[in-house]
Amino acid sequence: MTDPHQRLQDALDALDTAFAPFIAQPFTPGGCTYCYTEEDFAALAGHPDQVPEDLVGLVAFEGSDHWDDFHSQYRRMTPRIVRLMVTGEQVGPDHSMVASRLVTAEWRDWPRPEREALEAVWHAWWRKILHEHPGTESVFEALEVISMCMGTLEPWLTIWAGTRTEAADRHLFDMLEGWLFEWDLAFLEFGFYNELDAASELVPWLLSLEEGRIDPLQLAEFERMIAYADC
Repeated sequence: MTDPHQRLQDALDALDTAFAPFIAQPFTPGGCTYCYTEEDFAALAGHPDQVPEDLVGLVAFEGSDHWDDFHSQYRRMTPRIVRLMVTGEQVGPDHSMVASRLVTAEWRDWPRPEREALEAVWHAWWRKILHEHPGTESVFEALEVISMCMGTLEPWLTIWAGTRTEAADRHLFDMLEGWLFEWDLAFLEFGFYNELDAASELVPWLLSLEEGRIDPLQLAEFERMIAYADC
């Protein structure tokens, strides 16, 4: 089996290749002149790889109303934003905003090669995370980003359940520690704007895991949470 790190690198390189024809097209950026200078717009008109990293972070999180052509702007910058994010770089304070912005940019309507390349990155990123602990990226942030973009948690939870590595189990323990805090799991939502109901998929998934996969103390707390939420 190919090393998970190499699979992710290959997927990121394929992402660059898939977006190259669109990026090569002439583009004249425009937007809020209060927040962005002419120098910023000039940089954004060039190749995304040459855009200063701090400006990439601003594009990754800025609202769509700040750009004359948000969809094209975000689509052009997607390979750079995604590469920084999945390799552990900090593109901003909250990765969930990237997922919400990709949904706003209607990435599912982009050309098939671009969509498939982005989905391949999600798969490679998820499998890499499940094979290392601790890692450079948060398993919670990765699950939130990927699930938000794809509109469901089910495929990613299925992969997690089937990945019987020590790293995957330690991630599960860590995530339950966070999810069970103040019983947030019963009402958990994903996305910067809480667009995706995560609890409705996470709770049945956790209940379906084979015996012994969940720490006994966490399982008892989880069952108490479920009983309380059903009241």
